[in-house]
Amino acid sequence: MTEDYYKVLGVSKDASNEDIKKAYRQLAHKYHPDKSGGNEKKFKEVNEAYQVLSNKEKKAQYDRFGGVFEGTPGGAPYRQAGFGEGWNVDFGGDMVDLSDVLESLFGQFGGQRRQTYTHGSDIETLQEISLEEAYKGLKRTISLKTYISCDACKGLGHDKSKGFTTCTVCQGRGEIKEQKRTFFGNFAQVKSCPKCSGRGEMPNKPCEVCEGAARVLGMKEIIIDINPGVENGQIIKVSGAGEAGEREGSNGDLYVVIKVKPHPVFSRNKRDLLMEREISFTDALLGRKIKIEDINGETFEVSMPQEFNVKDKLRVPGRGMPVFGLIHNRGDLYISFTLKTPKKLSTKAKKLLEDLEGGL
Repeated sequence: MTEDYYKVLGVSKDASNEDIKKAYRQLAHKYHPDKSGGNEKKFKEVNEAYQVLSNKEKKAQYDRFGGVFEGTPGGAPYRQAGFGEGWNVDFGGDMVDLSDVLESLFGQFGGQRRQTYTHGSDIETLQEISLEEAYKGLKRTISLKTYISCDACKGLGHDKSKGFTTCTVCQGRGEIKEQKRTFFGNFAQVKSCPKCSGRGEMPNKPCEVCEGAARVLGMKEIIIDINPGVENGQIIKVSGAGEAGEREGSNGDLYVVIKVKPHPVFSRNKRDLLMEREISFTDALLGRKIKIEDINGETFEVSMPQEFNVKDKLRVPGRGMPVFGLIHNRGDLYISFTLKTPKKLSTKAKKLLEDLEGGL
């Protein structure tokens, strides 16, 4: 059974051509398959309804007979096809210009030249630093072998003073049209000219060094800022410090992956640091001051509080790692103690320990 085309487009039977076209544009935009949340089935129904109601003869047949007859004037069969940017579809003789529908999605066909720029690739590099460097932060100069802007032509790819000549492929339009005949109909796609990259013109004197690419392979030096508190595996992005683009294309970005080397004394848990310290039995028992050096090289003293369990960790506030980028906002240091017992006790020492045990 034929769909009610007026219901499909949401218009009345006395709707004007402009009303029909307006309704079609809105619905086609809403249901377009290339759009997020689109509906290909609905899109085809809308397109089919529009093909009939926008054609005077087809509309007259539909209003009178509820359908369109094939093989009669204005009653040529209409066919559907896949859709995408830059496509026109030939529905059995009537070329349907989908640019009205896709203009809001992709830009107007045949409008401004679609000059293409080859964006430089992003670069990723690994930088290894010490825990002390992660604590204090640092500036580091790194050297990379990559594509850099051509000095000979100042990144243009040609001698600007020598002028340009109209591209012989696109005849100065900057774009070309390709037509294909398929089972579904004739397709025409508009795309940027591959020879002039959408400029519509060719330089009279391309750069001899970069051969018109505007970039060459070379060494690039970049200074990176590594903020205090950086963590192992953290990625620092340096915008525009990646591979140079071709023909005035923008540079890629540089991604620096930080690897913090293991430390012989400290281990890290985000903002906090952990360490082990061996002490003697008498130091623990008598509550003597114990000298500790923190990650910043500062020496301070700690002592075990009364009733402190040696199996627990002693927390020292503010002696850990800084919050990323904030050197004065630090985490805590946790110290685990291990007791060093003498290999051999004298008779006098044993007697003292026995007397002490009796007094505990």
